[in-house]
Amino acid sequence: MTPLLEIEDLRVSFPTSAGRVEVVKGLNFTLGRERLGIVGESGSGKSMTGRAILRLIQPPGQVSATRMVFDGIDLTSQNERGLRRLRGARMSMIMQDPKFSLNPVMTVGAQIAEAVWAHEKVPRRALKARVREMLDAVRINDPDRVAGMYPHEVSGGMGQRVMIAMMLIPQPDLLIADEPTSALDVSVQAQVLDLIDELIAANSMGLILISHDLNLVARYCDRILVMNAGEVVESCAAADLHKASHPYTRGLLAAIPRINETRPELPVLDRSTWGAT
Repeated sequence: MTPLLEIEDLRVSFPTSAGRVEVVKGLNFTLGRERLGIVGESGSGKSMTGRAILRLIQPPGQVSATRMVFDGIDLTSQNERGLRRLRGARMSMIMQDPKFSLNPVMTVGAQIAEAVWAHEKVPRRALKARVREMLDAVRINDPDRVAGMYPHEVSGGMGQRVMIAMMLIPQPDLLIADEPTSALDVSVQAQVLDLIDELIAANSMGLILISHDLNLVARYCDRILVMNAGEVVESCAAADLHKASHPYTRGLLAAIPRINETRPELPVLDRSTWGAT
């Protein structure tokens, strides 16, 4: 089966006073219509990877890849017009915090409708019905009322559901979810992730779930890439994460607090064990 996404030797760099610094260093992976988790500490290159795939990194940042192909389309050769046809319509990305992603002067319904209207012309009545159905799909009660609200009038959890609705209403083939629950209370995190999982399965989509939470990706993903300092240090099936062998992954797992914690303090990563800087 042809992979949905093929990435070979992906590199992202930014200029500094000491010269260009690579924040993603030769990343390689393929993705089918499955759920791939990318985990690691803050600054490991997870979010930069997602943004690079959508070609959202602007100068002075530089992105290069030997191969970056989405469903047979070479992303490295696409001009901005070609990328606009793909972004949203076939590849979508849920950002970390809806407060900074939603337009404060547009109603919720108008923003969700715009995600469709930007790629296909739909009669107004049919579009309104489609928005209502999508809000209902993300389990928002009274969708007609919520569609007329502004972002500041909805809670953080509802705002994230609105973002999910906006990204999924064009029915894309690939969804990149960058820390989709980091801004939410623990009480609603599982609800949002369960919702994403259901919608991904129902629409046979590919998912890249970016997170620093190893337990979370082990629960919701099929495969996991562990990143450190811009590189993949370990790749495994999600079910085998507890068998990870790389010292960095073992260190991350050991640092996870437990409900029945008896250790006097959580261990700190010993980077000298694998020559990390």
